[in-house]
Amino acid sequence: MELFCLDGKAAIVTGGTRGIGRAAAEALCEAGAEVAVIGSSEGIFSTAQALSARGFLVHALRGDLGDRKKLPKLFSVAVGLLGGRLDIFVNSAGVQSRHKSEEFPIEDWDRVIEINLTANFQLCQLAGQVMLERGGGKIINVASLLSFFGGITVPAYAASKGGVAQMTKALSNEWAGRGVQVNAIAPGYIDTDMNVNLINDPARNTEILKRIPAGRWGKPDDLKGIVVFLASRASDYVSGAVIPVDGGYMGR
Repeated sequence: MELFCLDGKAAIVTGGTRGIGRAAAEALCEAGAEVAVIGSSEGIFSTAQALSARGFLVHALRGDLGDRKKLPKLFSVAVGLLGGRLDIFVNSAGVQSRHKSEEFPIEDWDRVIEINLTANFQLCQLAGQVMLERGGGKIINVASLLSFFGGITVPAYAASKGGVAQMTKALSNEWAGRGVQVNAIAPGYIDTDMNVNLINDPARNTEILKRIPAGRWGKPDDLKGIVVFLASRASDYVSGAVIPVDGGYMGR
């Protein structure tokens, strides 16, 4: 199990308030890492408190990832809370907006692209600078099955997640040889707040479940294993990968 041990490692997780981001933070803590979680709401503090109550080293920061001018400061504070160290960075924050494509508000497009792609790149860049100087690190982006196909009524989300997948490969091309592995997880249909409308739509829910060989929606905890793998020494020769965690959906 030494390959998967994260004792003494320092990590930052964005979008750590709930869902996949919270599960990622919890997984890193359980594997031994000290974690700074960043979220956009007050809920980030209760998340950190709940993890701290279990004996984990956790720090909470609230910040708006849609404000690119404030991102460097927010990131710097997070690294400072970790004593200037950064071994693992998980880019999990994201937003969604659903409209028919012919009616999709350009303001919603801008917000989704800004948070899901532009902020994602900016944070990867900031993390990369720290890790390259230290001689190594692990960056884990959160892509989507919509990195591979287009979805319905989510053109901005599909575009942003397609961009995350290609950005992950581009960063890996430059940084893998310098000790920084950059990978992405592509969650399938996961039971989170973002998907509540699909879950509550009987027709779409049935359609989705029919294609999932596992026969169920995923849960945030289903992402824990892949997060620890990509954050640990076990994945030292894995870089530029976009790995589906989807109950078999992509293979159907």
